[in-house]
Amino acid sequence: MKKGFFVAFCVLLLAFCSSAQQIKRFNPDSIRTIVIDSAINIRSHHLNAQDFIDAVLADTGFYQAFRNMKKYDFIAENRIYTYNKKNKVDGKIYRKIKHSTVNGKHKVEYVAKQDTGNIYKSNGKYQLYTVEMFDFIFTNAYNSDFIKAPALPGSEGKNESYKDKLKTLIFAPGHKVKGIPFISSKTEIFSRDMRDYYYYQFARGKYLDSIPVYRFRVVRKSSEGDNDVVIKELTTIFDTRNFQILGRYVDLKYSNWIFSFDIQMNIELANVKGELLPTKITYQGNWDIPFHKTERASFLIVQKDYKAE
Repeated sequence: MKKGFFVAFCVLLLAFCSSAQQIKRFNPDSIRTIVIDSAINIRSHHLNAQDFIDAVLADTGFYQAFRNMKKYDFIAENRIYTYNKKNKVDGKIYRKIKHSTVNGKHKVEYVAKQDTGNIYKSNGKYQLYTVEMFDFIFTNAYNSDFIKAPALPGSEGKNESYKDKLKTLIFAPGHKVKGIPFISSKTEIFSRDMRDYYYYQFARGKYLDSIPVYRFRVVRKSSEGDNDVVIKELTTIFDTRNFQILGRYVDLKYSNWIFSFDIQMNIELANVKGELLPTKITYQGNWDIPFHKTERASFLIVQKDYKAE
């Protein structure tokens, strides 16, 4: 199997504890940041299911939130764990990074940097493609395709299409992800063909203790065919005051004779002086493809102390 095909799946499946003993992985569930008051009848709020679907499909706020980062100095703390086949931690990466602008140029300063365990190959590259793509996209946020910036050397060509797939999954859930065999159309969960596979659930609550929100959950129905869908759950958090999207959680699972994956990813935003900015990104997952090592990893990214330049 060609490496490019392998990397394409790695990038697609990214979108979403210091002991070496067996541990629970991070639970990237935005519900933990929300205190739910009650289920709601959306008609009483003069809304319907299509209002939420339209907002999810039309939203550009998540993409803009990552672009907004370049206007701010901030601290990023990145924790990455890799796991062996017994689900025990075999590698850890920790980065505390200060992003700032000095004389009009972006500056990255490593406040803390620590690697332990089975992280690198003998040639100095990461053992796992998942970690490699994480490092490219998040550690080098100013040069990633999440914001408009000059491309990194060697990032043109095929890698651009891989990043487009990742952008669709994270920033445009519910849209078709083109170019992935067997599952491309199954990510289009609001299409006429896919809607019958899902329940819609609505609740009202508080986000970050004070922000009134709606929680819109799209959850797969019970089915005899595990592979009828790829997205098992898509949860979106809306600010009730302006319908801005503040949080997104996605649960993906699929298996066939070529590959399998079981992944959860969550992104949370906060309003800083009137602009949305990413504050927490979590990922946990396993995926497997023939002739390659099974990849098991979890990430926790926290971005804080935003200050305007």
